Amino acid sequence: MAGSSRLIVITGPSGVGKGILIQRLLDQYPKIWLSVSATTRTPREGEKEGVNYFFYSRDRFNDLVAEGGLLEWAEFAANCYGTPRIPVEQHLAAGRPVLLEIELEGARQVRTSFPDGFQIFLAPPSFEELERRIRSRGTDTEDAIQRRLSRARDELNAQDEFDAVVINDDLNQALHQLEQHMRLTSD
Repeated sequence: MAGSSRLIVITGPSGVGKGILIQRLLDQYPKIWLSVSATTRTPREGEKEGVNYFFYSRDRFNDLVAEGGLLEWAEFAANCYGTPRIPVEQHLAAGRPVLLEIELEGARQVRTSFPDGFQIFLAPPSFEELERRIRSRGTDTEDAIQRRLSRARDELNAQDEFDAVVINDDLNQALHQLEQHMRLTSD
């Protein structure tokens, strides 16, 4: 695989298809490194250090925040999550494209902490289609669905902040657009 070794950020609302598109990218371009987040939460059964997360103590996490060692971070449900800077920089220096799949607020932080990154917003073809996808999962309560939809409205309103917007209407077309934006080619 040829292509630019750069930091790519992908953001989009829940239900837009980030997971499947990123998995297809990783399957097709194994040189891409999907960034591993750090967290202060306890590992769940089967989770591996450095694969699923970097598991840090609250003190270590706070030290990283203080010394600028995270590209972005946030606190959810009494646990902290963030993107460690050093592994990202190491993979970029080794010539690998680095992909971050993060939330809107994290993407905004990365614009400041790593301004050379390229940011892509993954959007649904319509809000109605996004709602249909979220509901078709059959995994959320109505209250959870309403929270996801409310958050999605805010996220969709921010898509103009991004370097590129890819509409995930057709999976293959969206994948092709991601490849173009990420400057990916097969050898």
